[in-house]
Amino acid sequence: MTTRTLSVPDISCGHCKSSIEGAVGPLEGVESVEVAIDDRTVAINYNGTDDTLAAIVDAIEEQGYEVAE
Repeated sequence: MTTRTLSVPDISCGHCKSSIEGAVGPLEGVESVEVAIDDRTVAINYNGTDDTLAAIVDAIEEQGYEVAE
C-alpha cells in the first residue's frame, strides 16, 4: 500500500471535501481518501501503481480542482 498526499489549492469547503472524496473513494485500488480543508490536501492510501495515481488525479480534476505539482 502506498500513501500519498496531494496538494489541491482550490479546496475551500465541505462541498469540496465531499466532492473529491466521493470521486476518489470508489476508484479501484483506493483503500482510503481524506481531504484536509485547512491544509488543502488530499491524503490517499492506494495500491501503489502509476495507473491508480493517474486515475486519482484525473478524478480530482474532473471534479473541477487542480492538483498542484
